[in-house]
Amino acid sequence: MGKETTTITRTTWDVIVIGSGMGGMVAATALSRLGHRVLLLEQYDSLGGQTHSFSRDGFSWDAGLHYLGDLGPDQREKAILDWLTDTPIELASIGAIYDTLHIGDAPTIQLTRPTESQKLDLKERFPDECDAIEAWYNAIHDARETLTTLVQSRSMPAIIGAAMKWRRRRAIKRWCERTTAEVANELTENPELAAVFSAQWGTFGGRPGTASFAMHAAAIGSYLGSGGFYPVGGGSKIAEHLLTTITSAGGEARAGVTVESLLMQNGCVVGVTTSDGEEIYADKVISNIGARETVDRLLPKDHGHQAWVDQIRSLGSNICHFSLFLGFSGDIEAAGATKSNHWLYPTGETDAVWTDVSNGTPPAMFVSFASLKDPAHDPGPDRKYAGEIIAWADWSTVERWAELPPGQRGDDYKDFKNQAEAALFEQFKKYFPRLAELVVFREVATPLATASITGHTKGSFYGLDVTPNRVMSDALRMKTPIKGLYLAGQDVVTPGIPGAMWGGLVCAASIDPKVAVHFNG
Repeated sequence: MGKETTTITRTTWDVIVIGSGMGGMVAATALSRLGHRVLLLEQYDSLGGQTHSFSRDGFSWDAGLHYLGDLGPDQREKAILDWLTDTPIELASIGAIYDTLHIGDAPTIQLTRPTESQKLDLKERFPDECDAIEAWYNAIHDARETLTTLVQSRSMPAIIGAAMKWRRRRAIKRWCERTTAEVANELTENPELAAVFSAQWGTFGGRPGTASFAMHAAAIGSYLGSGGFYPVGGGSKIAEHLLTTITSAGGEARAGVTVESLLMQNGCVVGVTTSDGEEIYADKVISNIGARETVDRLLPKDHGHQAWVDQIRSLGSNICHFSLFLGFSGDIEAAGATKSNHWLYPTGETDAVWTDVSNGTPPAMFVSFASLKDPAHDPGPDRKYAGEIIAWADWSTVERWAELPPGQRGDDYKDFKNQAEAALFEQFKKYFPRLAELVVFREVATPLATASITGHTKGSFYGLDVTPNRVMSDALRMKTPIKGLYLAGQDVVTPGIPGAMWGGLVCAASIDPKVAVHFNG
């Protein structure tokens, strides 16, 4: 009997997008809107990246969405989302209070919108720091504009981009090349106020002592105008709406397809090879899996751009995290749950991550009750609600099991997960004792789950670290030095779903400049 052969079907697309996170979906959708035939490929069994949802025992959670900024009804980002979708994504406001800070033993601080309201609240709390508070919000505004200029310069031809950066060189040095802690400590000597300034760093993974202040300003500044918003029906509604645009324009979105490598001819990327041996061709390929993951996993050995690869590899990974998914039964609002998120810093130190799970409680936690944010949630007769606890951590906490398949990590890993779950829940009980009594479901996820689902190096759900070096790196351009290869997503703009959205837009505009009309107009 002769040897069986695999028949390879040669299919050609205008654009292939690898990775169905927010950046990949937006890039694919924007190009589809302008007539490009786009194929979106996702290695996980669900599309949507961190916008996808999952369920257990009648409870549902979003994988990575807790609230979204800059999406008020009159804001540019909402208009862009409406352009990208056949029918608008319905978004619900969290309300006037979107974050609540618990810093040490001090009374809680509620962060409100709009900006002037928040400033007045802080001035009442810190009457001797009025000048520092004004200066802080001015710095946020200036830094956001400066970062926008820097990002735009990377989507321009090199000579134009260099001119843009030169004109803003002083602002770039002041806001992009300094850390959040440096800016905060320059403005105030009050440690509690400095902690308030830096408390929301978990929204983008930038520890105050190492993160570029411009990144911090971009993340927390997005909530100052209209506050936070949540998709009606849950995070999966975002993917549902965006993916419809792709398919209605003649494109496709496929889950469970792992791209093994990029296809190159004469130094140009011309398509991809999947893990099952299929070769798929396209004029352009967009990688939305992360800059480091792109160069480490997709490039063939003879790509000829080692200097660019080395620049990207010199940038570190962002933090990872533990999640404890909670299911409640009962009146959770009466027990203390709110639409507002809660940031817990028991010692008062905000620049801290969990490094020793077996000995001690997490030094910082984020608590969110998604069910209360969603007007479409039906608690039913059992009054079921979902919540989540997040603790930021160092990869060293799970590194010894990283190379082992999920079913082969042994009893010590099970014990470790139990320890993590117990520590997270005990800390939660200290702040929300009545809510803890209503918990009927608990499931913990470690950084290894993020690494497995997203493919991110060291479980870094925010991608690359947000240091000044990362912000200033010209290696993170949408149009790479390899002809035909583009980068999208949070690594080329800012972390998080809104940052990834912009990463997808500017990447799409690098391929088809007509995209820019819809976010510059």
